This record gives sequence, structure tokens and C-alpha cells, in this order.
Amino acid sequence: MQIEVFKSKIHRAKVTQAELHYVGSITLDETLMNAANIIENEKVQIVNVNNGERFETYVIKGDKDSGTVCLNGPAARKVQVGDVIIIVSYGIMDFESAKSHTPKIVFPDNDNKLS
Repeated sequence: MQIEVFKSKIHRAKVTQAELHYVGSITLDETLMNAANIIENEKVQIVNVNNGERFETYVIKGDKDSGTVCLNGPAARKVQVGDVIIIVSYGIMDFESAKSHTPKIVFPDNDNKLS
């Protein structure tokens, strides 16, 4: 049996931009992506701590060490610059393997940088 499990997340990143007139997605600092084991074009769930919005989109790689967390297209309407969001990725795993899987969790600082 295959099940969908929590793979990784970037916990409490700050939105730095919201670009309504852009093809939809989320642009993320490449350093954050690598630390959280998230790749370009991967589907992610966005959870907005400030307003409770939950939605899905895909990832575009941003400049390394830029701190960029930019919601693009229609997703820009679900956030405000400065909002705190959680970016969650999921994966499909064999049921038995999933029992021992440890998700990767990244905790950026207020500038979306890693310590």
C-alpha cells in the first residue's frame, strides 16, 4: 500500500513579495528549498498563519540566500507582504517505509535566513 505523508516544511517563513500579475506559483530562496528538500516545480501546500488561508501551488527557484518568499498570480490575493506562512510538501511512500520516515523541518529567522 502507498500512502501520502508529510515530507518536509519551511516553518514560519515571512512573505517578502506578492505579485498578482504573474503566472501562479511561489518563488522561494534556493537555500530554503535545499534545506527543506523541496525542488523546483514541486507541489506544496501554503498555510497562512495570519489569516488561516490554505492553498496549493508549485515552487519556482529564487535567488540563493535572497530570503525571497513571493506568492505569484492568484495566490498573491491570499497573502499580504509580512504574513507568516508555512510551506508543506508531501510524498508518496510505501506504508511500512512511512512508519520510520522523519520529515525535514526548516525554521528560518525573521529575514528568511537559516542559522
